[in-house]
Amino acid sequence: MKAPALTRSLLLGGCALLSHHAAFAQDQQAGNAAAQANNPLADMTAFNIQDYYIGDLTESDESANQAWLRFAKPFSVSDTDWIFRASLPINSFPTAPDGDKETGIGDLNMFAAYLFDTGNPAVSFGFGPQITAPTAGKDELGSEKWSGGVANVLFNASSPTFQYGYLLTWQESFAGEDDREDVNSAAFQPFAFYQLGGGTYLRAAPIWLYNLENGNYSMPLGVGVGQVFKQDKTVYNLFVEPQFSVADDGPGQPEWQIFLGFNMQFLN
Repeated sequence: MKAPALTRSLLLGGCALLSHHAAFAQDQQAGNAAAQANNPLADMTAFNIQDYYIGDLTESDESANQAWLRFAKPFSVSDTDWIFRASLPINSFPTAPDGDKETGIGDLNMFAAYLFDTGNPAVSFGFGPQITAPTAGKDELGSEKWSGGVANVLFNASSPTFQYGYLLTWQESFAGEDDREDVNSAAFQPFAFYQLGGGTYLRAAPIWLYNLENGNYSMPLGVGVGQVFKQDKTVYNLFVEPQFSVADDGPGQPEWQIFLGFNMQFLN
């Protein structure tokens, strides 16, 4: 082979190798973004718009809707790492006695979780205080109580294919309107995400609620699908997840609901 031909072959081979590495790096970045897109403790500022369309409430057969505006931001105190999350619901619930719907903002919930050093960057674990403020615009849409408690979060992204974890919260009222029922409730949200490739994934993230004050509870299950894509320094995450009750007790619990979400994470 003549020298010019050899040089040409080497250049073409080098370009092909560089192109392969660039494509691999892009795929790896996309995979990392998809794996972290549902991490509530991710080291990124985030804003989420999520919605529960509730098609059937127990003991009333009425529908309802609850949308959530959620903001999360990591911060540091001295040498410790934390994440702050604030969640504001917009409720549309049927009310007694005739079932007419009332719509407006609900009670603002906030928590700050201290992020423990797990020794594995892919495993996040946080624990800290939470508080709920009676910000509802109408009495029927909130508790009219101040409540405080704790929040605990685990997210394991050790595998690029399967991520899992949970969010556990408990709160109890300590002030507010005396004529309203006290708040003493716990919520457990297990979540699991299976990556199909290309940013598409299967998901399950039901919230199981238990009212320690009156014994009412709700336990839905469901499987949904989501899509993650990255543009510039923003990771977008869209999903839909139908959920159905497998166990419940008490009025106003969802028999079935559709969980929708549009999440955004802003890279540093």
